[in-house]
Amino acid sequence: MKFVFLLGLLAIIGALAMAGRAMLQGGRNGKPGEPGEPKGKRMARALALRVALSIALFAFILISYQMGWIQPTGIPLAR
Repeated sequence: MKFVFLLGLLAIIGALAMAGRAMLQGGRNGKPGEPGEPKGKRMARALALRVALSIALFAFILISYQMGWIQPTGIPLAR
């Protein structure tokens, strides 16, 4: 289960790196660095992917807890 969570976090970091690369890539003064999609559109798509992956990971954690695949640990609640 830890492997799935780690894989999800790495995918989120990868999507964030793609957005950073899209932001930094390209020419100066608004001139495109390479033909194809504008960098604003690539960056928005990468950030939307990051948000979707984050929501999916959060939902997977909640579902895993409800199914009993993961158990809470840490500080016990005081009564």
